[in-house]
Formats: sequence, structure tokens, C-alpha cells
Amino acid sequence: MPQDRHFEWWHHSHPTFAGITGFFAGMLYVTAVPGAFAGILRLLFTYETAEKLFPFVLLALVVPIAMLVKRKTRRFAQFMFVGMVVTTLVVLGVASLVLYFMVDA
Repeated sequence: MPQDRHFEWWHHSHPTFAGITGFFAGMLYVTAVPGAFAGILRLLFTYETAEKLFPFVLLALVVPIAMLVKRKTRRFAQFMFVGMVVTTLVVLGVASLVLYFMVDA
């Protein structure tokens, strides 16, 4: 009986479960998917061809958009988009500050 209750704390229906997992999934999605896509393209094709094919990574946005349509995954997808947007803003903000300080110095 004690082993049946081992993962009782892991409530998938908990109100914050979808929010936390969606946010971190969005952070991972916006960083790992383009990197993995670029790596796979570079392994399969020449540099010039991989560079031409890289914009197709935007097709990966179909997955979170499709999750917004279905009611059961909508909350997760909303937080996933928040994680994607926040991560993008942080990366762009840090990159712009680093570039500013590099050029200014």
C-alpha cells in the first residue's frame, strides 16, 4: 500500500501544474527546437543549404498553436507561449546589452 501512494504529490489536475510545466516547456521549446533543427540540418546538408532551410523551423510553431485549439491543452499552451515570449525577450535583451557594452567600450 505505501508504494501506491509514492507519487501522490504529483497531481496532474493541480491548478499550477499546467502553468509551471507549460512555462518551462515554452522556455525549452524556444531554445532547444531551433538549436536541434540547425544541428540536424547542418549534419544532413551543406552550410548554404542548411542556411536556406532554417526558416522552416517556424513550422514548429504549429504544435503550440494546435494545442491552443483543443480545450484540454489550452491552459498548458497559453503558459507555453508565455514561456516562449519571456525567454525570447530575455535573450534579446541580454544580447542587446552585451552588444551595446562591447561597442561602447
